[in-house]
Amino acid sequence: MNRLEGLEETTTLNNGVEMPRLGLGVWKTDNTSAKESVKESIIKGYHLIDTAKQYGNETGVGEGIKEGLAATGQNRKDLFITTKLFNGDQGYESTINALNGTLKRLDLTYIDLYLMHWPVDGKYIDTWKAMEELYRQGKIRAIGISNFDNERLQNLLDHSDIVPAVNQMEFNPVNQEKDILEFNNHAGIQLEAWSPLGGGEALSNEEIKKIADKYNKSVAQVILRWDWQKGIVTIPKSSHEERIIQNSDIFDFKLSEDDMKTIEGIDKQKRSLWYPDFEWHTTGQMTDTVDKWDDSPANYKD
Repeated sequence: MNRLEGLEETTTLNNGVEMPRLGLGVWKTDNTSAKESVKESIIKGYHLIDTAKQYGNETGVGEGIKEGLAATGQNRKDLFITTKLFNGDQGYESTINALNGTLKRLDLTYIDLYLMHWPVDGKYIDTWKAMEELYRQGKIRAIGISNFDNERLQNLLDHSDIVPAVNQMEFNPVNQEKDILEFNNHAGIQLEAWSPLGGGEALSNEEIKKIADKYNKSVAQVILRWDWQKGIVTIPKSSHEERIIQNSDIFDFKLSEDDMKTIEGIDKQKRSLWYPDFEWHTTGQMTDTVDKWDDSPANYKD
């Protein structure tokens, strides 16, 4: 399988929607950079783009989508766009209203996958009911969650009509979330990896470096291939054309069973971000604000 064929590969979500298995993430990317990386990724064959209101770059992503489609002659239906409900917008009515703002910033008429960014305690059940309603209205092709541990996910399942299609988690060699992966697989929920490369600790791991040398691949490519073989949907971030291509050049080799087990043995259950890091979780005060980037031109501001 070549690079472009791999980017066409999809997984079937629990509602029958086909979702690409490898895409582009734009976390910590400003509107200008997001526009360019999204445009370039579409030109280079990507179909899955992942953003969030919290990132402050939905407007730039929308511009990149428009320019990428124009450059390739593709249509909106050729892409799979994911964005996420901002924590400060949780609650039934505010969730309903929040989608309109997201659609406007992205300049789209529908979202392929809408995720609840974090499970805000005391609100996530009502929030999910609103997302179910938006799904029934056809404004979203699939709904899912992000950063849900097993306890909160079980509570959500006990109070919902629709099983989430996706749970997007921090997932990489040093944080493999094995219990959450098992729970999600059992419930028919697709796990998707944010921060799939695990930052410096995973990328500098000597065991993975040895594996990479054996296959004549980069450490990042080995990690992304490991994700692929585990059936994880993956959205590595990059704003550089060369790396956008390299991150998708993982379909001409296959890790052996022993190499897969070696990487699985690296797990340190080491999360970079979790519930106690948010004031809304520790104190109940919703102080999150959407990041504002000092972009040019000014009309990229949300």
